[in-house]
Amino acid sequence: MHSFYEFFAGGGMARAGLGSDWQCLFANDISASKGHSYSANWGDEHLSVKDIYDVQTKELPANADMAWGSFPCQDLSLAGDGAGLEGERSGAFWGFWKLICDLQTEGRKPKMVVLENVFGALTSRDGKDFELIAEAIASQGYLVGAMLIDAIHFVPQSRPRLFIVGVDAHLQLPEFSHTHTPNPAWHPAAMIRAHNRLTGQAKAAWRWWSVPQNENPLLTLESLIEPHPQSVQWHSEQETRQLLDMMAPLHRRKVLAAQASPSPRVGTIYKRTRDGVQRAVVRFDGIAGCLRTPGGGSSRQTIMVVHGSSIKSRLISSREAARLMGLSDDYKLPEKYNEAYHLLGDGVVVPVVQHLSQHLLLPIAELNHSSSQQNTQRARRA
Repeated sequence: MHSFYEFFAGGGMARAGLGSDWQCLFANDISASKGHSYSANWGDEHLSVKDIYDVQTKELPANADMAWGSFPCQDLSLAGDGAGLEGERSGAFWGFWKLICDLQTEGRKPKMVVLENVFGALTSRDGKDFELIAEAIASQGYLVGAMLIDAIHFVPQSRPRLFIVGVDAHLQLPEFSHTHTPNPAWHPAAMIRAHNRLTGQAKAAWRWWSVPQNENPLLTLESLIEPHPQSVQWHSEQETRQLLDMMAPLHRRKVLAAQASPSPRVGTIYKRTRDGVQRAVVRFDGIAGCLRTPGGGSSRQTIMVVHGSSIKSRLISSREAARLMGLSDDYKLPEKYNEAYHLLGDGVVVPVVQHLSQHLLLPIAELNHSSSQQNTQRARRA
């Protein structure tokens, strides 16, 4: 079994994805409510609830094989304030990175580092933030690369996320772990441009990490819907009518098309402001929009179930949101709806982490573990 530290841990969704192949030695999050969810699901033996800047290396046991950091995205988001890594929230990256540097000084830096964030981390402040991250990783003796992975290939939710992976330059790499040129599946044009802006050490340390496409069967949105949810109630006919009235003609036609289907159709709705008018935007393509943390209520996703003349609507339930994040139904959610939605909207999709671990992180860890064992055996024989 390989070991890891989990920073900005939230409810432990990275831990859920890494699974039984990885042992968590330490977990940290600043939020008391998220810490409560983490401990409810994983126990609190290794959990520290405090600001990342207050964590000291003496709290981090042993030599971990990996450090995972899903650091805050608000200042890097395309919808954010543009502060980037200089912002109070996304700037928490530097608190995380100070720990990695201090572990390096102590001779026990993690063999791998994984950072997860929004697509905007590639382009925020005209790419300056991504350059700083890549330079920081390379400066500590890591090879560095990134992949943009959309959860849509794993669950019925559109959720592209950036995964930056650093691997100790002294480690052996499986041949299949990287390619000589960008792979369009994981390396979009924005990432190629970000790579081209790199210079010096970061450019030399760059690797085009690659994993195979997911070939597991995909769940449908319809299969995730609860017929009798506990955390939300169905809207009244008047409330559903108000949603329909908020739709532009294009989206009303989508509802009419769904009514013509012989089987029930499930759509998802977000409220958007268009030309100063609030609109209800619906999709019936079997894909939920990206779950986001609630901000004034408008970002909470609504579902619409259409079967012939019957049209029903309600907020997506907390359990449905958890299923869209790839969490199993035995995952314990907060009782308060907004707390659960916030926890999930801030999380990482479990099957994406699982796929990344299975096809990149574990192969690297296992190759070097077996090499280390062989070297030890040779030394003993000598």
